[in-house]
Amino acid sequence: MADTTSSPPPAATAASPVTPINLVLLSLFVILVYFRLRPAKPQTLPRAPPPTVFRTFTPPELFPYNGLNGMPVYLAVRGQVFDVTAGRQFYGPGGPYANFAGRDASRGLACGSFDEDMLTKDLDGPLDTLSDLGEEEMEALRGWEERFLEKYLVVGKLVAVGSEEAKAAAAQK
Repeated sequence: MADTTSSPPPAATAASPVTPINLVLLSLFVILVYFRLRPAKPQTLPRAPPPTVFRTFTPPELFPYNGLNGMPVYLAVRGQVFDVTAGRQFYGPGGPYANFAGRDASRGLACGSFDEDMLTKDLDGPLDTLSDLGEEEMEALRGWEERFLEKYLVVGKLVAVGSEEAKAAAAQK
């Protein structure tokens, strides 16, 4: 005879919260909280450029500041020497205004010409007085000078070789 009594059904057990999917979710949560709350790295400021000292330049002293050999790019406009290194792509080697780097750019900027004949050939000679320029050319030069004053730092002044200012600057060195 067959036993008609059946075994009681298994007791309902509570599902364990420790399942593989819950462990994965908990791990992701812990990782996200860690990345959200971890201390940030201290921010470091970029290095400041070396200080620029206002100085007196003669044309031969200005000439090496043409952007070659890691030198900064300077140019002079109406006796003021500007550090145009930030505009190296324009005034440095290979730039459209590269002829002016390390030189007095006044005449070329006033005349809107980048030709070599706009540059002073004799670096030991007198500075270009620009006295033969017309009012329109002088107005163009003033516009360039204002633009440089807005964008670039004046780092010195240009004086002729042998002038009293050049002698005084040489004595201070």
